[in-house]
Amino acid sequence: MFCYQCEQTAKGAGCTVAGVCGKSPAVSDMQDLLVHITKGISMYAHRAREFGVKDKEIDTFVVEALFSTITNVNFDEDRMEGLIKKAVELREKAKKLYEESCKKAGTSPEELTGPATFDPGTTKTEMISKGEEVTPAKGAEKRGEVIQGMHDLVLFGLKGSAAYADHARILGQEDDEVYGFFHDFLNFLSKDSFELDELVSRTLEAGKWNIRVMELLDKANTGGYGDPVPTKVRITPVKGKAILVSGHDLKDLELLLKQTEGKGINIYTHGEMLPCHGYPELKKYPHLVGNYGGAWQDQQKEFDEFPGAILMTTNCIQKPKESYKHRIFTTGLVAWPGVRHIGPDKDFTPVIEAALAEEGFKEDAPEKTIMVGFARNAVLSVAPQVIENVKEGKIRHFFLIGGCDGAKSGRNYYTDLALKVPKDCVILTLACGKYRFNKLDFGDIDGIPRLLDVGQCNDAFSAVKIAQALAEAFETDINSLPLSLILSWYEQKAVCILLSLLYLGIRNMRLGPSLPAFVKPPVLEFLQKEFNLMPITTPEEDLKSILG
Repeated sequence: MFCYQCEQTAKGAGCTVAGVCGKSPAVSDMQDLLVHITKGISMYAHRAREFGVKDKEIDTFVVEALFSTITNVNFDEDRMEGLIKKAVELREKAKKLYEESCKKAGTSPEELTGPATFDPGTTKTEMISKGEEVTPAKGAEKRGEVIQGMHDLVLFGLKGSAAYADHARILGQEDDEVYGFFHDFLNFLSKDSFELDELVSRTLEAGKWNIRVMELLDKANTGGYGDPVPTKVRITPVKGKAILVSGHDLKDLELLLKQTEGKGINIYTHGEMLPCHGYPELKKYPHLVGNYGGAWQDQQKEFDEFPGAILMTTNCIQKPKESYKHRIFTTGLVAWPGVRHIGPDKDFTPVIEAALAEEGFKEDAPEKTIMVGFARNAVLSVAPQVIENVKEGKIRHFFLIGGCDGAKSGRNYYTDLALKVPKDCVILTLACGKYRFNKLDFGDIDGIPRLLDVGQCNDAFSAVKIAQALAEAFETDINSLPLSLILSWYEQKAVCILLSLLYLGIRNMRLGPSLPAFVKPPVLEFLQKEFNLMPITTPEEDLKSILG
């Protein structure tokens, strides 16, 4: 295997024996194979679309296939085998659509090769062997590390966008042009050779499309559950039976809340589900009692101690300990071998039964709370006060400190930085990186909290809207605002957000705790030259550089 798509990759270069995330070599190779065959689907689908021919099953599958290969989603060989077989089936369907379209138009179809005709085998053993032929390492042997790295930067951005597009689709928000974007880009990535300039151009264009995808998801979340409002969230347990919900999917949480009404079970959020407490149509359920634990990388300890059932709704799962494997469940695209899966009917009865069988929390813990719900509407509602405070010198600077969290050393930087930010500055945060400091008391500036939790990683769209509104109010651009972005990354959703920020022309961002292994020196030099993208150093040095 060879995998370097996440921040924790072995030795900062790539996992070759087994994934640091827990992914087996077999699953890694099968994921590479699935991506390769999915490129083949899009080669045909992209050409069929040029004749106005589209297919919803094909469109949806391509997004789900990409999402299934994101870090910490699907670790199950059998599920991967099923996805590959489905991909082959849909590749044939796409081919037929294209050929029929050509026939109707009176033209001859192209003779496609590469991913369009690649034979993945029919057995799991054959698929694993075939997957070894299409790893990033094999691509680097053919194209060189720099070109392959840029290819993978685009691909990983697509994977992140696919996750957001899938979340939006589940809530009824789709855009046919977005499906066309995925087919277009996967068709482009199916080529044998590339020029660096065209890959750079595609990288920024992927960022542009991801903004549209995040806009769709924002519309899906707020359209279904209302605009988030500032909300106190309990972070200590309440006596009673309990279910813990982790991941990102708001729909799954809503369905679980409905199915557990009146059953005497308290529902807790975990990880990226924390922002759900700010949505009016979710917070209205009285048995959504609070948030338990922190970011995804601490789940083995936290899940072991949680006295109830656990539901994983999207990526973020780690290898479950045997001590709680009997009471953890997956749903959607998430999969771990031996873990019970809730199918598309979303009947959470097994989760409920598991929760009732556990002892639950024996007593209330002393109440402690934190604040969430500072999405763009909430922040912009006090924009006049914020602007006045800036003009009066009460607010000197804004820091956006957020992104993915992880277990790799060096992430204490973000805690130290937040603590060292001067008291006349405001901190915006989002995604699970906030768990590094979101339970600390930062106080306020004239009633405005110094720490504003914007939401999940996809709520970077909200953060950008806040920045754009402030720039408009100050009659300047985002880069001229007293605003600094200090980002932490882990997986591919962070990659697509970074590409979106680059597309918007945002400069002077700091990224850590380490730079992506797939961004090779010539590419890094370009990003530094064009956008002044910088690696983090120390909190003291970075604050001095930012504030003077």
